[in-house]
Amino acid sequence: MHQKKLAELAAALRAGDFTSEELTRAFLERIERYDGQLNSVITLTAEQALQQARAADARIAAGEGGPLTGIPFLHKDIFCTLGVRTSCGSRMLDNFEAPYDATVSARLREAGAVMLGKTNMDEFAMGSSNETSFYGPVRNPWDLERVPGGSSGGSAAAVAARLAPLATGTDTGGSIRQPAALCGITGIKPTYGRVSRYGMIAFASSLDQGGPLASSAEDAAWLLQAMSGFDERDSTSMERPVDPYPEMLDMDLSGLRIGLPREYFGEGLDAGVAAAVEAAVEAFRGLGAEVRDISLPNAALAVPAYYVVAPAECSSNLSRMDGVRFGYRCENPRDLEDLYVRSRGEGFGAEVKRRILIGTYALSAGYYDAYYLKAQQVRRLIRDDFTRAFGEVDLIMGPTSPTTAFRLGEKADDPVTMYLSDIYTIAVNLAGLPGMSIPAGMVDGLPVGLQIIGNYFDEARMLAAAHRYQQVTDWHRRRPPGFE
Repeated sequence: MHQKKLAELAAALRAGDFTSEELTRAFLERIERYDGQLNSVITLTAEQALQQARAADARIAAGEGGPLTGIPFLHKDIFCTLGVRTSCGSRMLDNFEAPYDATVSARLREAGAVMLGKTNMDEFAMGSSNETSFYGPVRNPWDLERVPGGSSGGSAAAVAARLAPLATGTDTGGSIRQPAALCGITGIKPTYGRVSRYGMIAFASSLDQGGPLASSAEDAAWLLQAMSGFDERDSTSMERPVDPYPEMLDMDLSGLRIGLPREYFGEGLDAGVAAAVEAAVEAFRGLGAEVRDISLPNAALAVPAYYVVAPAECSSNLSRMDGVRFGYRCENPRDLEDLYVRSRGEGFGAEVKRRILIGTYALSAGYYDAYYLKAQQVRRLIRDDFTRAFGEVDLIMGPTSPTTAFRLGEKADDPVTMYLSDIYTIAVNLAGLPGMSIPAGMVDGLPVGLQIIGNYFDEARMLAAAHRYQQVTDWHRRRPPGFE
């Protein structure tokens, strides 16, 4: 059952080939069997999952429900889930049970999807390797000595190992796309405002966006459909109709204009990754697309701009975690100041502390204009580059990550080198555009991701291009050895 596509699982449920309860038990058994190697799941909600599966079976028997009814999924542990621990991979929230559902959680529950549990992640989504989690690093199923990418590494590793057919993630600077690339699956960062951020614990509010991870673009389209839509509780949510993504997957690619940014194919890009991406682009030519060179002249400024904007916003967002209202509290504080200092000092990990310090400094008196304001101005230049590019092309393509998955600990002591892991993905978040990563080859037994960037709210075209590519290639069907 675990090898079937979402559409096949949904059809089998409706045909009575098996029940949602049987399907759920099968995936719970795979988690119990394999996750000791991966450490991809923080909280397993087996009893709740079986209850949801039985409710889904009743809906299906009554002829009700939709394509996700009875389908198991894993939820990134950054989305609030009523009565279930929501830790954000941090000691600070290790004891926090959310008193309400995030909008995404509620929508998936309403769709009848069955939550198997909550996935491991970089602490408060701050990381590119899933090594900053309080619960220990996640391991890449393609090579257990390598990282899965981050911060949605738990979700990506679990889907790659088929511990669940679907998972949710969040993307602040590449945190869905980069782990999708390193684990050989499909991951989508939607347009900013397409998916509600209500109940999604904030890292950097102007950059964060939830999205799906799945084996294929087709499966991801169904999950994105369920997650998307306007939410009046989220002031950044866009009141705009959601395209029927699954119905638009067979779009003709004849005449599709694809742009290749020359800045994405220079120094720092692994030769094997470059060759795989170029071969993928040739496949699009074979499908009728036109390919042309373009320029994103301010691309090199994306990383420094991001690492001012994101820490500044995280400094503000995490100020509420002080040991007073919820979450971790130090033992026997001497006074209020000691409570604040020790609760935050003991509750946050090193990477979170580093970003809070950077952000607080950038926002401090005398430095705001020099750093934060300047970074926002650079952000506008980056957005303008994309606007000009989309005047010439329909989609932009390039590598998702400059390398394949690196070894655990390889970059842990060099934050700047780690930050460069997201060099091709960060600009998309700064501009608020949609982007996705799809499997596009292998180098030395490790997956390579092709990044596809669309214009605002053009997820349907992006998904269609990915789907047509996956119809003529089999990279997305490859499974890590030992997890078949």
